[in-house]
Amino acid sequence: MLAYGTWGLLPIYWKLFDHTAAVEVLSHRMIWSAMFLVGILLVQRRLGDLLALLRMPRKVLVLLLTASLLTFNWGLYIYGVNSDRVVEASLGYYINPLVSVLLGFVFLKERLYRGQQVAVALAVVGVGYFIWQLGTVPWIALALALSFAFYGLLRKVVAVAPLVGLAVETLLITPATLLFVSWLGMSGQGRFGENLPLTLLFIGAGVATSMPLLWFNNAAKRLKLATLGFFQYLGPSLSLLLGVFIYGEPFTPTHVVTFSCIWLALLLYSVTALRSKPR
Repeated sequence: MLAYGTWGLLPIYWKLFDHTAAVEVLSHRMIWSAMFLVGILLVQRRLGDLLALLRMPRKVLVLLLTASLLTFNWGLYIYGVNSDRVVEASLGYYINPLVSVLLGFVFLKERLYRGQQVAVALAVVGVGYFIWQLGTVPWIALALALSFAFYGLLRKVVAVAPLVGLAVETLLITPATLLFVSWLGMSGQGRFGENLPLTLLFIGAGVATSMPLLWFNNAAKRLKLATLGFFQYLGPSLSLLLGVFIYGEPFTPTHVVTFSCIWLALLLYSVTALRSKPR
């Protein structure tokens, strides 16, 4: 509840950076996440695991790729929220599980049950209807879904502990973000240090990013995968409600049809996944 609830309500946090460039927010999100995660590993006395992983070039190379996908995903989400497209961003995270199923079928040769095939087809129909009716591609939704699905695929094939892997990912991107933030500060364009509330918000971005991941990792150890799968829809549902009822974004009849196709697809996908599990 804490993990998915926080992810669903994160648009509120990113909206506080309304007049700040998404790339600057993203840079601080990476920097402070790296510091926070390394601090947790230090407290847990797992710094040796981090150093051992950094001495494995092949795994580090894969994590550099996953870090790039994660950076893109995080940055695009912040941009989507602050450009008043929370509804479209929530659509992306509804589509994500279905894209993951399709990638598992294509790349890992995982079995795709009939119900899951129909679910993926329904999602394609929903997005296709959106494009046909509005004459525009929901590129933020599609890019969020694809980037996070490919991120999940790569993280699945590389044997790395979740917390240690995420710490390495953020550390790999941190040097570039530190250079960028330094350049912003020297050129007078950066907003870090402008005032205390904004500075605390920048620092808090690391905590807001990392805590839900820690809660999720702890939940994953204690709950069945089916239970986690059910709760994953809480995040985009909360974001959708925020976009429509708090931020007044449009939810037209076209949105109703598209989201209904996605919701029906997710229901079908979930029921099929549960029924296919051995007793």
